[in-house]
Formats: sequence, C-alpha cells, structure tokens
Amino acid sequence: MTEARPELDPARASDRLMGATARVVRGVLRMYRLSVLGRASFPTSGPVVLVANHSGLLDGPLVAAVAPRTPHFLVKQEVYAGRLGRLLLRLGQIPVDRATGDRQALASARTVLEAGGVVGVFPEGTRGTGEVAAVQQGAAWLVLQTGAQVVPVACVGTRAPGRGAGSLPRPGARMVVAFGEPFSVEAPAGVPGRERLRLATSQIHEHLREHVAAHR
Repeated sequence: MTEARPELDPARASDRLMGATARVVRGVLRMYRLSVLGRASFPTSGPVVLVANHSGLLDGPLVAAVAPRTPHFLVKQEVYAGRLGRLLLRLGQIPVDRATGDRQALASARTVLEAGGVVGVFPEGTRGTGEVAAVQQGAAWLVLQTGAQVVPVACVGTRAPGRGAGSLPRPGARMVVAFGEPFSVEAPAGVPGRERLRLATSQIHEHLREHVAAHR
C-alpha cells in the first residue's frame, strides 16, 4: 500500500518558525551582493499569488526570505523526506506532484488564499534558463478560483553562469529579487472554463516574461 502524502494544514504552519528560518537564510545570503526591489508595491493584505521564474536552487528560499509577507510555496514532493520534509511542512510549504494536476496541492493552496494568505508558484514547473519560455496552468487556476492578485517576481543571478540548474553562484556574485506591480487577471464572463483558464494563463505568462526580461 502506498503511504499517504503529508498534507499541509495552514492553521498549523508556524509564522514564528518561518521568521526565524528567513533570518537564517538572509544571514547566509550575506555572502552575495543581493538587491531586493519592489517591496513597497506588494499588497499589504488579501490573497496573493506570487509567480516567479526559476533557474537556480536558491530561488525558493530566497524569495521566501525577502518577501514582505510569508509565502506558502508549492514545492516538489521529492524533497519531502526526513527532517527537511518535516521542516517544510512546519513552515507551511505545500508538497506538489509535478507529474499530475495534483488536486491535493491545489486544494491546500486554495485554502491559504481563501484565508487571505500568499501562495508562491514557479509556473515553469522546473528549473530552466529562467526566461519563462512556457508556464503551466496551476497559478491561473488558483487566481480564477479565489480572485487573488498576482505579483510577478524576477530572480536573477541565482545560478552560476554557464553551469547547470543545480549550481550555486560564487560568493560575492550579484543577485536580484524584483517584485513587480500586482495585477488582476481579466477573464471575460461567459467564456467556457477551459478557455478562461487558457486566457488567464496567457496573461500571467506575458506579465511574468516581460517582468523578468526587464531585470535580466
């Protein structure tokens, strides 16, 4: 029998632990020349879906550590093993099976948003060049279901130049996290569900790709 995957309980996620972890991550990041842009425009309340490009190992911890509000990221379920997995669950991070539509992960993320929280998504689905050539539909589905605002995030310099997606930049390298202007997805009423999802995904893709291009 397959063991059930641990499920996020947003009510049990520890903001205090998240704050302590964020301070540790920021301390480690002092070895780099980090610039954080756009925090002032971040919505101070209400549901928000963060959509970020993804090219390096540091992207998730970095965005989570510097975001103005605590985000609950969709994180690949492969890393939910042992102590790291237990820590991620206590931090309110959401395990996701990238090989399926993963309704359990989307339901957990929807619960966070309906409570007025922040969910983080790497809509490319995996680490790549970070140029956002294509995106998946999960972020758009969450926005259509909850009416959340979308904040695009550009992560620049989080992998070593010319090396693989699993590489880390050298100490002293410059990194940038740029939060963009929040926007709402416009999906015309009366349009069939699949077409609304396609249109919403296209809008998110365009905003994120343009925002990343402006900072690369």
